Amino acid sequence: MLYHFLVPLADQFQLFNVFRYITFRVGGALMTALVIAFVIGPPLIRWLKLKQGKGGQPIREDGPQRHILEKKGTPTMGGFMILIALTVSTLLWADLSNMYVWTVLGVTLGFGMLGFWDDYKKVTKRSSDGVSGSFKIVVQGIISIAAVIVIMELHRTMGGPAAEKLSGTIAVPFLKDFVIPLGALFIVFGLLVIVGASNAVNLTDGLDGLAIVPVMVAALSFGIIAYVVGRADFTTYLQLLYVPGTGELAVMCGALIGAGLGFLWYNAPPAMVFMGDTGSLALGGMLGSMAVAIKHEIVLGIVGGLFVVEALSVMIQVASFKLTGKRVFKMAPIHHHFEQLGWREPTIVIRFWIVAVILALIGLSTLKLR
Repeated sequence: MLYHFLVPLADQFQLFNVFRYITFRVGGALMTALVIAFVIGPPLIRWLKLKQGKGGQPIREDGPQRHILEKKGTPTMGGFMILIALTVSTLLWADLSNMYVWTVLGVTLGFGMLGFWDDYKKVTKRSSDGVSGSFKIVVQGIISIAAVIVIMELHRTMGGPAAEKLSGTIAVPFLKDFVIPLGALFIVFGLLVIVGASNAVNLTDGLDGLAIVPVMVAALSFGIIAYVVGRADFTTYLQLLYVPGTGELAVMCGALIGAGLGFLWYNAPPAMVFMGDTGSLALGGMLGSMAVAIKHEIVLGIVGGLFVVEALSVMIQVASFKLTGKRVFKMAPIHHHFEQLGWREPTIVIRFWIVAVILALIGLSTLKLR
């Protein structure tokens, strides 16, 4: 919004020229989202406590027993704080004529609404069971398919001479100018990336502060990548696929980092509020759709490797129990396994943060190592 109001005035007021630069607007989006989160955090938490009563987020009976004692009564749906700050900041600082921004924001808010419905059912039923898994997958699938089709069309129409390498293809990291053409099957691949990322972040959100920091680390990484692949000069030098228009997604990443920092202030152990599915499904969907837009879907698996491991631990546990009747882990997702081994919650969280940073650095290295 500010971009459209102030850039046309740059000829009269030279100071407004700074709004042309994505890097400036990334910083503005980050600080705006951070301030919004700080301002709305306390009243939002009070309101959630009032509406949810003393029960707060229902705690799984089959989870770690200490959670029932220590986390009972903590309100959920704190993802609202993130989504409000993220959305307002994005609308203020992004170029709203950019369809990549609207597509990724649409996925984020769509998944956030689904997460809200899931949290609402859990709170009202006083049960850890919300909407059915099949319903979640169907809704996520519909939103994801629509987003992937739009992104493929944007790649085709905005990609210029390289459009045939953008639309319906998978870019392979560490290889120069190499893509795997999928055609219409890319819709299925993109669907799996977005839905998989959303549910992986959701599974990771099990300890205070565990999910939000790796999400911010991934957002920082993808903000850098989006900025780079959105510039022809950088992509030529680094021999990457040039994806015109995607640089604007870096502004959204800045907004997510700011909103995440604000949320972490209230989610740091012991948490005053949980993000719930309202936040985790939305943030995972945002990262997944952004990866599809900037043609770094495989890199998302590296940068978000922590989320991948969390999701795989659940899949392995379920498959092993169904096939052999035995469990591979003491409890899944894997962060609960370490709890059962006697690791303290802060130890698990901080070590997982370290792993997330290391994986992000490996993911960013794909920009140069080709």
